[in-house]
Amino acid sequence: MLRKICIIGLEDYPMLLGGAHGYIGGESVQHVLLAQAWRDLGIEVSIVVYDCGQPHLVDVAGIKAVSAFREDSGLRGVRFFTRLHNVIRAMKEIDADVYYQSPASPYTGLAAWFARRHGKLSIARIASDLACIPGQQRLQYQRDRKLYEYGLRNASLVAAQTEQQRALLREHYGRRSEVVNMLVELPERRIERPRDIDVLWVGNLRPVKRPQLAFELARRLPAYKFVFAGGPLPRQDSYYRRILDAARELPNVVMLGPTPYPQVGALFDRANVHLNTSSAEGFPNTFLQAWAHGVPVVSFFDPDAVIRRRALGRTVSSIEQAADALAELLRNRAARDTLGENGRRYVQSHFSAQETAKRYLELLEQIPIEEDEISADILETKRNVHARAQRREQSASRP
Repeated sequence: MLRKICIIGLEDYPMLLGGAHGYIGGESVQHVLLAQAWRDLGIEVSIVVYDCGQPHLVDVAGIKAVSAFREDSGLRGVRFFTRLHNVIRAMKEIDADVYYQSPASPYTGLAAWFARRHGKLSIARIASDLACIPGQQRLQYQRDRKLYEYGLRNASLVAAQTEQQRALLREHYGRRSEVVNMLVELPERRIERPRDIDVLWVGNLRPVKRPQLAFELARRLPAYKFVFAGGPLPRQDSYYRRILDAARELPNVVMLGPTPYPQVGALFDRANVHLNTSSAEGFPNTFLQAWAHGVPVVSFFDPDAVIRRRALGRTVSSIEQAADALAELLRNRAARDTLGENGRRYVQSHFSAQETAKRYLELLEQIPIEEDEISADILETKRNVHARAQRREQSASRP
């Protein structure tokens, strides 16, 4: 019944082009993989993106990219409103049945508002545990937090990454949500290359990722090679320079800097262990990439205790535990191989792109309209979407 889906993913254009140029965040990876899976199911998919100098409308392998505005455009004091206006204009132009948005931002609220106003459906996707806790979202202004929380409360469907996020949403917002798995690209098999990277750390270098903990582990394990792949977030160059200065003091640390997405898989093929030092996450893309390539994870964060429950690596809570876990796995290839194979089987069975894309469609068709927290507006929205879809079918069938 649902024929057209729009993703609000302003940063997605570099990833849509193949990930070779520009900043690539984890949500952009998920957006594009999901767009490709919906496309393969016969859905018309559009993504609202920044104007990076491309034409207003670009078709990339069957996915439409509609530019809204340049990232650096607008006058201070009014650009917030002009940007919202430009995104609304793009959403009107696309005229989708469903509007999908993540991560936490004012656009969460904008997508939900637009969908309700125009008789459409919306999906708010949770990308971090912090997005479920009032005041903890990484949003600079109160207006942004208010718009985001409006979106949480008014989206047709809130999709969580984990049961932990579901519990947090229920506790803090009284909001029902559904766990929907992420997507990952699966290589045919792990390519046998020289395993010349002992410990691989992948991610954008920012404080919440705590790269300094990985540096401390490198100091404690000088016999092993630590490789870091990732660059700065936009407008965080000073922090990035401080990290580079600290890395120069460690002879067993290699900083690759910003690494195009297509090259990250090759790094995992060369790695023995993937290290995650973040203080807060949702369900990291890098976990899925590591397991897809048969690489165990050592992490300070364990979403829904999946690493421990499924034997996919080691979870730790201190530098001492992390150093012991890394040393143990790096000395024991048989243990690494067993954990890595567990990881590969896990992503193969749980993170199929088409199954995840289908689950979204099924959930939209089965919105629990009888529950008190689901408003009558959403019932009307669903009826309107179905009615339009029927009219399109009737029109298409006419000679």
